[in-house]
Amino acid sequence: MTRLTTEEIRIGVIGAVVVALVALLPFFDNGFYLSLTVNIMLYAALCTAWTLFSGPTHYVSLATAAFFGIGTYAVGLGIDHLPFPVLVGVGAVAAALLAGIVGAATLRISGVYFVVFTLGLAELVRQLVSWSQSKFTGRMGLYVFTDIREMHILWMLLALTVVVFLTGWLINRSRLGFAMEIIGNDETVAKHSGIDTARAKILLFMISGAFIGIAGAIMAPRYAYIQPPSAFNPMISFLVVIMALLGGTKRLWGPLVGVIPFTILMDIVSSRFPNHTYIVMGIAFLAIVYLLPNGVTGRLEQLRERLRHRQPKPEAVSEEKPA
Repeated sequence: MTRLTTEEIRIGVIGAVVVALVALLPFFDNGFYLSLTVNIMLYAALCTAWTLFSGPTHYVSLATAAFFGIGTYAVGLGIDHLPFPVLVGVGAVAAALLAGIVGAATLRISGVYFVVFTLGLAELVRQLVSWSQSKFTGRMGLYVFTDIREMHILWMLLALTVVVFLTGWLINRSRLGFAMEIIGNDETVAKHSGIDTARAKILLFMISGAFIGIAGAIMAPRYAYIQPPSAFNPMISFLVVIMALLGGTKRLWGPLVGVIPFTILMDIVSSRFPNHTYIVMGIAFLAIVYLLPNGVTGRLEQLRERLRHRQPKPEAVSEEKPA
């Protein structure tokens, strides 16, 4: 087994301290800061799960809203019949199956075609759910009444984020992670190297979709009343992409750098300028693409490399031997 590097140990220690501090927050605040932290943890889980697949493959997926909504509706449909933990598992399996079906059909295409298809997928699922509800139940929403409070949702999202990080870390150290790195660099080379690229991409897409489905299931009790426009909201997909790109996708923890400030920014904008939310999102996306193509973490790594190259190299001092 490969030994842990110094950087991995340092990140692990910092992460453990941060997790402990976040877990203690509900004992000190049950209002605004708790609600804001829940939003941050939600997008931390979503962005990290998104990066599991889109980071190494460079496939920009906008299917997050579809997987999220599937998890949310799994709880909404079964909350009166099954325990909540079982429904979370059902949401994960349903989202993974959807990801597998979509992956088998679309992961042979790439670029803008994949982006457009995944965006259309979320809208298609939303329309199908809306039609099914109006056709068979005569109503457009579902009530979710549980004893789960905001603090419980925070702890579950926090645990999910930790699990996603550990899963990503294990994948990166596995044969699958090595295969995805080769696929991301050059998929043609990966195929000629004997890697089953379709199978590897579908598997990772299913893992990513399952985690996103779990996040949607966890958030269902917070909404209390679920409707297709809120469960399959396309803004979720766009926010995840913007936050992940802002932080950077080369490192698994990179999206966190974008999640925290952008969640706070969107909270301020949505509360003070509710009609300008999409304008801010559009400006932010353009700014990230043109000014920070590799994200904040990528820019910091570039600056570190420049400083390292500018440092004067120690010259060897030759000592003269006495005659």
